[in-house]
Amino acid sequence: MTLQTCNLQHVLVPHLLLLVLLLLLQAWRGCCHPQCLDYKPPFEPRQPLAFCKQYSKFGCCDLGKDEEISVKFYTIMDNFDHSGYTACAHYIRSILCQECSPYAAHLYDAEDANTPMRMLPGLCGDYCSDYWHLCRYTLSLLLEDSGSPQQFANLTATIEEDQKKFCNFLELKDKQYCYPNVLTNAELNANLGLVREDPKGCLELCLQEVANGLRNPVAMIHANDGTHRFFVAEQLGYVWVYLANGSRIDRPFLNLTQAVLTSPWAGDERGFLCIALHPRFTTVRKAYVYYSVSVKKEERIRISEFTLQTHNDNQLDHSSERTILEVREPASNHNGGQLLFGHDGYLYIFIGDGGRAGDPFGKFGNSQNKSTLLGKVLRIDVDDNDDGAPYSIPSDNPFLREKDARSEIYAYGVRNMWRCSIDRGDPTTGRGEGRMFCGDVGQNKYEEVDLIVKGGNYGWRAKEGFSCYDRKLCQNSSLDDILPIFAYPHKLGKSVTGGYIYRGCQMPNLNGLYIFGDFMSGLVILCYLKITKKLLNNEKILSNHCRDPGPMGGIRNIIKIQNPKKCTTLSLSLGCEFLPKPFQTFIKNKCGWRNPKTYNKECNKHFGCAICVYVPLFLSRRLMSLKENVSSGEWQYNEICMGRDQTCRFTKLINSYFKYIISFAEDEAGELYFLATGAPSATARAGVIYKIVDPSRRAAPGKCSIKPSPVKIKGKLIHFYPKEEFVINKKPTTTPIPTTTTRKPTRKTPPRRKSPIIIIKPPFPTRKTLRTTATTRKPILQTTRKTTMRKTSPPPPTTPTLKAAATIKTTTVPTRVQMTMATTPATTSPTGYRTTVLTAAFSRIAQIPISTLPTRRHWRPLQYPHFTTSQPLTSPPSPQTTSLYSEPPEALTTPQAPHWSQKPTASGSKLQRPPINTTLPKLQEDMLFLREKLESAGEGNQVYKRHRGRGRGAKRGRDGRRLRGGSVRLVSVDGLSDRGRVEIFLRGEWGTVCDDLFTSKAGTVVCRQLGFTTVLAVMKRAALGEADSRVRILLDDVECEGGERSLLECKRSKVGKHNCSHGEDVGVICG
Repeated sequence: MTLQTCNLQHVLVPHLLLLVLLLLLQAWRGCCHPQCLDYKPPFEPRQPLAFCKQYSKFGCCDLGKDEEISVKFYTIMDNFDHSGYTACAHYIRSILCQECSPYAAHLYDAEDANTPMRMLPGLCGDYCSDYWHLCRYTLSLLLEDSGSPQQFANLTATIEEDQKKFCNFLELKDKQYCYPNVLTNAELNANLGLVREDPKGCLELCLQEVANGLRNPVAMIHANDGTHRFFVAEQLGYVWVYLANGSRIDRPFLNLTQAVLTSPWAGDERGFLCIALHPRFTTVRKAYVYYSVSVKKEERIRISEFTLQTHNDNQLDHSSERTILEVREPASNHNGGQLLFGHDGYLYIFIGDGGRAGDPFGKFGNSQNKSTLLGKVLRIDVDDNDDGAPYSIPSDNPFLREKDARSEIYAYGVRNMWRCSIDRGDPTTGRGEGRMFCGDVGQNKYEEVDLIVKGGNYGWRAKEGFSCYDRKLCQNSSLDDILPIFAYPHKLGKSVTGGYIYRGCQMPNLNGLYIFGDFMSGLVILCYLKITKKLLNNEKILSNHCRDPGPMGGIRNIIKIQNPKKCTTLSLSLGCEFLPKPFQTFIKNKCGWRNPKTYNKECNKHFGCAICVYVPLFLSRRLMSLKENVSSGEWQYNEICMGRDQTCRFTKLINSYFKYIISFAEDEAGELYFLATGAPSATARAGVIYKIVDPSRRAAPGKCSIKPSPVKIKGKLIHFYPKEEFVINKKPTTTPIPTTTTRKPTRKTPPRRKSPIIIIKPPFPTRKTLRTTATTRKPILQTTRKTTMRKTSPPPPTTPTLKAAATIKTTTVPTRVQMTMATTPATTSPTGYRTTVLTAAFSRIAQIPISTLPTRRHWRPLQYPHFTTSQPLTSPPSPQTTSLYSEPPEALTTPQAPHWSQKPTASGSKLQRPPINTTLPKLQEDMLFLREKLESAGEGNQVYKRHRGRGRGAKRGRDGRRLRGGSVRLVSVDGLSDRGRVEIFLRGEWGTVCDDLFTSKAGTVVCRQLGFTTVLAVMKRAALGEADSRVRILLDDVECEGGERSLLECKRSKVGKHNCSHGEDVGVICG
């Protein structure tokens, strides 16, 4: 015993070291992946793009987005003459089109929701330098529609003259993924858009959790009636109805728990095994079930028919049960368990060989004996059976007229087929439609996948897979058996679970791929080692890490033992059957491994402190796939593995699953799922349903949209909440969260003006006159200014001369930039497109009118205040300094400048921005802070996180009126009104919202509630500040469609129910 344990230790270390090296290699390979700015995979547009043509085959833009980019491009290029167009058009076009790049998320730093997104794509250093030399003054035009026009137009003017600052703003340090290197990188563009593979050829897919808390879910089907419901059967005897939105009806569709024969033993094959709905379920309204029963102490398989209730489409009439067929079972295993309707409308029934080992019944076994129904595929007709026999025999059944053969038999020679499916056929050509695939569980050596044909003999017990099992029968020339399309040895898996051919719409890469799995895959050695000082000193990898045999198993769950002396023993309930028999017997005898309490007591006595370590010589769970070679008819095998964290970093995706794969399913739209559990017991609520997702490519937006038919519900809906952590929310993230520099206190004295900079400009294309504005545009105010001048004498105290292209209506109040321009000394206007570009940019800013907000309940129409300053246009803008509430703020308490007005303007029908409480010194202080940000080396073009702070609102609004439940506010310590931590008023208190499932749609609801048009960014991980510990977290798992009036109307958890901390407070930036 001691010698064997030592040998296991010596074998263990090299395998663990090899595993660690492989994981490190995979992590290095998978640093980035194709992803769009909407956190979804790229796609092939339904129609070729007309503007960004290089992304017509694969990218992130459809034709509508392409046209939007085209309009923006030509709007910018309206400001150029021919020479300027020639010099800069390709730069502007290339930068704008990077939204369509399949690597758009990486170019914009949008792969991680915890970091701020860039406003422009990241450029390579050389490309940025060329851009700066030729067209640097176009930056303000590219940023014109990003947030506040005043802010970005003024900020860009401070960096356009400095190449280092300019490229710090635009450059992406990742040389592989910056533009344009990302287009020429052979490794990145090889197999772009195809299913990603690891170095061993394993297909990398991801999963989405769609249901959980199930007790051994054995089957999932749909009604094919337009409702997109799916029905999930549990081994215990329950069938549940799930709606298209993931909610479950609290009343079961069927409850046969009193009749079903099963037990809580792990691996018991008896129970409720399958359900099938009639193909014309909406009119025939019948369902068929397959389950184990005990009749006079005799175990049987029963196939029964149920009818839907008259006034409830979500529940069967339990009193309508009619037995279609019963078959006596000589043993408790090999029960088969599949029902399905073929495209011919007949019901197919798959029954096992009767159990035990090697089909020992009779001279040739049950499977080769056509006088019994065991070990067969049956086909019967259940239509028009209301007044006669429960079923009839189809006239073309192959053994209908054979003497001593049962007429129900369609195929024979099967051992224990577990999960079969019908191929829908290729969506375009229809090829493969009607084919029937089955997984047949093997005996000692091989598992197999078969294509079922009429009259076929599948060889058992003469053959197992491709090899002989019973040599005498195998050599019989009359066997004439059909070989499987694929078979695999038990070192890969021990119990095949048949799957489906993917024919859905959402994952075009998977079309034609047969996806299946194995219930108890892989050879896994489970070692129990005694912790000693010698082991701690010499085998640190064993003493510090042990593998948790919990429900997830595999390489994901690694637990750290901080103090080996205090470590606890781990349950032996999983995996003990894989131990060498002498070791297994010793543990059974000494530790009582069937009883955890005995184990905890006895094993500590014999082993000391025991830890367990999985050595994954083969995977502890396995998904597999087959792809047909159309020309040769052969099937190519590929293993399916879970994508790494970076590969699956999409909304709601996970990359791990419970290891016991029970069944596969498809929904009404053809998307694939599999059902798995962490504890193979009919009473353990460890079952989960996973949707299979390809992260490499999706269908074009709008192509796969469905509109489920309405379903009348009787009872309550139980909303679904995923339990697994999404890859995108995993901590720590693969992308480091940028930190903001500590803001130094600034003096309240006005900043000292810098001396003018003398710049020798490169030659630029010039234009003498501005192109006249289109007739559809509003009149604009144009001005020119000279930014490069020598300081000769103080500017004369005269009113500047403004060159107006058109007059402005007297009813329009001048904006902040207009007032700034009006007090800035005029200088000699230079020629060249810099003047043209800046003139166009500022003239567009100048036309922004000031108007009042539409009056709402509890709101007062207030005016956006203006101020006059003598600062130059190149100064950074003045950020707003108060939080914005959904309730009206009280009257301004800060003394107002003489030119501020509270009277509504004549253009009162237009939207007006909310009021601002501010003072000039504070504005100047923030200007300096923003300038410091831009001047910091290495900073990119990002919306920066501000200092964290806390805030708590009152129970009444500032007008003294009582706050309404659902009111929201943005809390920012810097007083910025358009951004901050989201807080909601509920049950008499302000509280925060957790960032789980919170997307831009939910952010839009918040911003619109506050009077803004849309949301510019959703900031997670308390990027805009976390609340004080005294502030409660009131909402979690908020999922909105975007049209709700408040967050309370969105799908969410109960008020106050959450699994978050204030480190996950969500914030938004509105615009």
